[in-house]
Amino acid sequence: MDILQEHLPFTPWSDPALARLPGMRPVEGDWLIVDEAYAAQMAHKARLIKARRTQVLALDPAAEPAAREALDVVLGALPAGFERQGDAVRCPDGRVVVPTCDAPLESLGGLIQEDVVVLQKREGAFVLTGALLCFPAAWTLAEKFMQPLDAIHRPVPSYAPVAARVERMFDRVRVGQPLWRANALMYHDAELYQPHSETAPRIPPKGTPRYLRAERQTILRLPRTDALVFLVHTYVLPFDRLTSEQQASCPFH
Repeated sequence: MDILQEHLPFTPWSDPALARLPGMRPVEGDWLIVDEAYAAQMAHKARLIKARRTQVLALDPAAEPAAREALDVVLGALPAGFERQGDAVRCPDGRVVVPTCDAPLESLGGLIQEDVVVLQKREGAFVLTGALLCFPAAWTLAEKFMQPLDAIHRPVPSYAPVAARVERMFDRVRVGQPLWRANALMYHDAELYQPHSETAPRIPPKGTPRYLRAERQTILRLPRTDALVFLVHTYVLPFDRLTSEQQASCPFH
């Protein structure tokens, strides 16, 4: 069964601040999002963690303090719809989750729709040292784990010219001042779990694709460990659910 949103709350292709890499905006309001696909996405995420744990979860032992801090920060920023009940959290879909610092990424995976990526400075470069990645859009965690940003984005031709600027921008992310960016592509398939190896990349769809897939990517700095957390909220919806203005300006259809 397809997991779909009813609308897309942003249009990265028509927003000058988002249309080009790195295309970051300051976050206004909540940086965690709960939308109409919450329950279905969370159920799918739970299935993936159970069935494909080694493919969707990785954490360098040295990054465990950062992952635990990420859990603490998320627990302190849960938006409307969550209810703290002592050590437990009642989620918007009615589930009760008991987060644990012994399994911080799994705990985050039981709470929020967003995929979670931990980035830490290692030898002068930001390195992916941990992630819970249940909804990859044409990449695999195994290939990117413990890799710096330039290696992670090697298959993206448009990244190399802005690589140094992205590193500088990430260096300037301040505690309490998260940033966000967005992207969008057309897909024939609405499946959220779409891993692709660099040796077998995704082939862009031919003809008229059915679905638009977009990501809202939020980055924030953790105050104690100084790590960066990259949160990815995924939207998938049929093209005809876009507004007429969004459809008219969309360059992918």
